[in-house]
Amino acid sequence: MDLPPLRRYADRSGRSGVAAYALLPDGLLVRFVDGGLYLYDAVRPGARHVAQMRRLAGEGEGLATYISRHVGTNYRARLVD
Repeated sequence: MDLPPLRRYADRSGRSGVAAYALLPDGLLVRFVDGGLYLYDAVRPGARHVAQMRRLAGEGEGLATYISRHVGTNYRARLVD
């Protein structure tokens, strides 16, 4: 799988666990500050969560909190690039 380029997460709070992200046609990739890279899509955790996560990624605030509170380990895959 060729990975798209990741965008630096704006981290407006200055305390986010998210470092970068990439929007995909039906999901998104999230790289956390610890180096973990995760795929979230319409299958896991589902289209509703992915839509909210994409919105938060663009706003640069609240993505890590949303993932920890509403998604947890319900990701499609953990990737190694």
